[in-house]
Amino acid sequence: GDKAFAQFLTDEIKEEKKIQKHKSLPKVSGGWELEVHGTEAKLVRKIAGEKITVTFNINNSIPPSADDEPQEEQKPDEQEPELTSTPNFVVEVIKDDTKQTLVLDCHYPEDEVGHEGEEESDIFTIREVSFQPTGESDWKDTNYTLNTDSLDWALYDHLMDFLADRGVDNTFADELIELSTALEHQEYIKFLEDLKSFVKCQ
Repeated sequence: GDKAFAQFLTDEIKEEKKIQKHKSLPKVSGGWELEVHGTEAKLVRKIAGEKITVTFNINNSIPPSADDEPQEEQKPDEQEPELTSTPNFVVEVIKDDTKQTLVLDCHYPEDEVGHEGEEESDIFTIREVSFQPTGESDWKDTNYTLNTDSLDWALYDHLMDFLADRGVDNTFADELIELSTALEHQEYIKFLEDLKSFVKCQ
């Protein structure tokens, strides 16, 4: 059984490499520096007196496909539908002269992605906003967290503009999807390769 499994994985890896769009990870425009630690990626950008970091994790970032119907006889050369990774991402804005960090928790609403044609519709939304002490890795649940569900829309718009002024806008969000998808695919191929050597290991 293991032999067949390893053979299957070999073929699968070949296929995945064939459809891999990016041999190296796509860049995000606007002077963002990328750091990757396993499945977590961090984009960092410094502008006048501020440091902006955007963190996301590719785990569980591919929304479940809506059509779980078995495919009607797929022709062998037909491409499988492209999987897109739309991770939640956290934007931290750190001002050099304060001890606080403004943290904005953003996500891609499931129904928004892929519906072009709407004027000026944002492809991501801010879910929560809070202040956290700068430099502390563990955020406190005791800090007030503003949920945007019940927020005055004018305040919400200002928060979106605040992000856009710092380079986190629709273009950025599009490029982040592109980057995350490439990263996810790269990790998936690596996983298949690790699985293959694990299965073959006697």
